[in-house]
Amino acid sequence: MTTAMQPSRRQGLAATIERLPFIPAIAILVVLIALNGWFEPNSLGFRSVTGLVSTYLALMMLAIAQTYVVLAGDIDLSAGAIVSLVNCVIIVLMERWGGGAGMVLAACAVGILTGIACGLVNGIVVAALRLQAIVATFATSIFFTGLALYVLPVAGTPAPAAFWRTYGGRILDIPFVFWVVAVLALLLVVLVRTRLTTQLLAVGDDAQAAFQSGLPVTAIRIKGYILCGMFAALAALCITGDTASGDPLVGGKMTLFSVAAVVLGGSALSGGSGTVVGSLVGALIIGLINSLVFFVGTPSEWQNLVQGLSILVALMAGIFVSRRVSR
Repeated sequence: MTTAMQPSRRQGLAATIERLPFIPAIAILVVLIALNGWFEPNSLGFRSVTGLVSTYLALMMLAIAQTYVVLAGDIDLSAGAIVSLVNCVIIVLMERWGGGAGMVLAACAVGILTGIACGLVNGIVVAALRLQAIVATFATSIFFTGLALYVLPVAGTPAPAAFWRTYGGRILDIPFVFWVVAVLALLLVVLVRTRLTTQLLAVGDDAQAAFQSGLPVTAIRIKGYILCGMFAALAALCITGDTASGDPLVGGKMTLFSVAAVVLGGSALSGGSGTVVGSLVGALIIGLINSLVFFVGTPSEWQNLVQGLSILVALMAGIFVSRRVSR
């Protein structure tokens, strides 16, 4: 009887991981939290957690952005460039319009519209013109970076105090970034309940079958890129609040980190499988790995190497656990 029950339990666990592919990532996240606490007990304090969220909220947003195109089997290598462009646009507008609250909000709105426009361009190029996503978005990343350099040729223009003080401040004695996380959670719940998420998964699973069943595949892929552009713009708002300045190259390194976060969170780059929750966990894993590398006292010249190896090990561990359970 015991022997008969073991396959049943494995199948049940495999089905759970198939439905919630981010479970191995959560296990890795727990291990990293414990290791961070072991090497630096203060890292588990409220202030440290607030600092971690404040620093990596932009990457969390960008990981969500990348998820919505990966679900449909696409990819966006221009996500980081969109972050840079929006960062420059809002910084320049805030400087020219003044640092008042109303003008800051107006500049943020223009920044979000800029991100959406970039996403629409990517969607048209990839889905409507049927160019390879990896090549087309690489090309648009160069284009968006060029625009960012045109808008703000030199890094260093400061953000208005009203902006960065709000980002690093508190509302009702709760850090502002936690309010952002709460609103983000509500937004994601709404998006999950829409048909678009299901349609993106259907397109990523089998685009031909989705088309034959009557789904507007091209429009769905374009919507995925628009969502990607919108969340990339929100990531730009976060990184502007964290750095309090403009930099036309600030998002350059974030693109591949966002792809890594999506994969760490259990999403398949081939499309048809994945969750935004997993991508959020993946972004936190990258953040905790970076913190751990610092806490263990890694020399600065070795930090990039150790961070890369650690992310690779985390990725291999997640895949190993998923495959072992699925057997």
